[in-house]
Amino acid sequence: MEVVPLLTRMNRHYQWAGILCVLATTAFGVVDTPAIDRHALVVRHNIVLAKLDPENPLQVGNGEFAFTADVTGLQTFAEAYEKTIPLGTLSQWGWHTSPNPHGWSIDKFHFREFIDLLDRRVGYADVPGNQRTAETTWLRANPHRLHLGRIGFQLTKADGSTVTTNDLTDIAQTLNLWDGILVSHFKFEGKPVDVETICHPVRDLLAVRVVSPLLHQGRLGVRLQFPYGTGDTSTADWTKPDAHETSLSQDLPRGATFVRKLDNDSYFVAAGWTVGATLAEVAKHTFVLTPAKDAGALEFACVFTPKPDSTTLPSFDQVRDGVRDHWNRFWSTGGAIDLSGSKDSRWPELERRIVLSQYLTAIQCAGSYPPQETGLAYNSWYGKFHLEMHWWHAAHFALWNRLPLLEKSLGYYQSILPRAEGTAKRQGYTGARWPKMTNPSGAESPSPVGPFLIWQQPHPIFYAELCYRTHSDRATLEKYKGIVFETAEFMASYPAWDKDTKRYVLGPILQCAQEIFPKDHTLDPTFELTYWRWGLQVAQQWRERLGLPRVEKWDEVLQHLAKPPVADDKYLFTETATETYSQKKWVNDHPSVTAALGMLPGPDVDPETMRRTLHWIWGNWNWPDTWGWDYPMVAMCAARLGEPELAVDALLLDAPKNHYQINGHNYQRPDLTIYLPGNGGLLYAVAMMAAGWDGAPKKHAPGFPDNGQWVVHWEGLKPAP
Repeated sequence: MEVVPLLTRMNRHYQWAGILCVLATTAFGVVDTPAIDRHALVVRHNIVLAKLDPENPLQVGNGEFAFTADVTGLQTFAEAYEKTIPLGTLSQWGWHTSPNPHGWSIDKFHFREFIDLLDRRVGYADVPGNQRTAETTWLRANPHRLHLGRIGFQLTKADGSTVTTNDLTDIAQTLNLWDGILVSHFKFEGKPVDVETICHPVRDLLAVRVVSPLLHQGRLGVRLQFPYGTGDTSTADWTKPDAHETSLSQDLPRGATFVRKLDNDSYFVAAGWTVGATLAEVAKHTFVLTPAKDAGALEFACVFTPKPDSTTLPSFDQVRDGVRDHWNRFWSTGGAIDLSGSKDSRWPELERRIVLSQYLTAIQCAGSYPPQETGLAYNSWYGKFHLEMHWWHAAHFALWNRLPLLEKSLGYYQSILPRAEGTAKRQGYTGARWPKMTNPSGAESPSPVGPFLIWQQPHPIFYAELCYRTHSDRATLEKYKGIVFETAEFMASYPAWDKDTKRYVLGPILQCAQEIFPKDHTLDPTFELTYWRWGLQVAQQWRERLGLPRVEKWDEVLQHLAKPPVADDKYLFTETATETYSQKKWVNDHPSVTAALGMLPGPDVDPETMRRTLHWIWGNWNWPDTWGWDYPMVAMCAARLGEPELAVDALLLDAPKNHYQINGHNYQRPDLTIYLPGNGGLLYAVAMMAAGWDGAPKKHAPGFPDNGQWVVHWEGLKPAP
């Protein structure tokens, strides 16, 4: 790693930030405002803890790898966090597959056939009545994301008794966002312990520095433990020591290599430490690093890799310099929103959520695969990712002028394109049908819901269009045309021609984004219809940009696609949900009808009809039953309709699933304490509200109230489609 003097780099980045900030751009021109003090903006939201708080562990990471720590800066008291946010060491590549003696595979699955309006027999990986068999349970749970290793302190009390969380005093922990460093301080039996924890910006490497008189007293060491894999929330199974192997090799006095084998999976861990420390195996899969007797400080690093890595481990100072360089550059470039001039008492909380969400999505949602709902923290849905949620995790990177963080995961769609094409062909369609709940292979997971969802289908077109809006060149068109055209091809082959009404319709069979509707009786959901229309329109534009003729079939579907259904002068959630307003039914789950003119620019959507729909939803919805991304979705709808007060109210609505913890995470429920689609959705919404959208009013921050209560200083953002 190149080590550049810190002062030189800091000056360079502040200069870079100044260049970006002198001219604060909007969608319509240049606003003559002073540059945002980005350092002040970020550090006023540093996370500070003064006690052990199981609901608020802190993390360091780089998008491909993340380490979740307790107040000691490591994973010393992991058991205290098991029921809240488990302390994991997770990566994009770290997966485990349980033994499969029956040879189960989604490719051999007995798909359940459904008959659509054209009498087409379409096979789906259904789980009737959610009654799972051993086969469906195994297919859903494998592969699962793997905890790569627990790293914690080995603390020894003076009387030799077992240490507990109550033995820590004077706790003071700070996540320094600007520098990307987790700084922890505590006392153990009156002796101070100071810890710095950092994650390498590129490698899956954790580096730690510990300073304490307990080191030379022989009462503080570092414990490294390796678990078996599980799809459970914890990502670690500590009850099967004989089911996996850990081989230790120590060829150098200051380092070691661990070879890990779990069934047919393996990975490697290389560790290095300061002079004089020694490593010993104290139990199966458990090792303790003991510092030299005269040590006042201990530094160590661990790098986790899927294959052997002979690269020299950097020193702690080298890693820290690189981490500072990375995070200073991150905060100094890209977009920024400063609300500190506002009079509305809610501005500090909204700004806090914005800043912390940028950090959390950068370390957990900016990797080579789409993220799971809980990112690189712990397992939700066995660690698999849900492609309909990818938009809510990562689309915001484009608006925040950090497009490369989105593009890192877009290659995934190209890698699974053959499988997606195979799914479409098996079902009797053309093009590519993207899965819902999946893993690096792109294999679908059996479910009574997931295989029937369709609103993830246009997403790759949306991502590609975001890329083109930043890089309007032929190279971008050539790079993504494959996924755009194959996505559109499926979208044109999927609708059924209703000969009675002479139109193309969506469903049945389908599961819409508002998942409470029965898949075999749901027709023409408003959001999906609108997304279908938008996606096919953009795909045709891509052909024209490339000098290719429009596809006749796509135009035929566009010309005859059903219109969004209306009743009582409001949009129905689906055409078959006729009791939407008369009996106030279906006011649970996602109010996704609002996404048709919010997340989307709303082709064929009448603004006044949507306004009546939005107001009714605002007054009648069962808000405790919603999800974290529903609030920014409603906010975007309100913003596009010229109702900025309602937009802000939606972002900050006091509802159980719109709660953001001290660590910035969007809490949902006891078994889903992290929900990153809420963080990503918030960032997309506020960027749109600040920088505008195509066709937005020509005014500064058109999505925020112009009532004297909100002063929105922004820079470096891009308008939304």
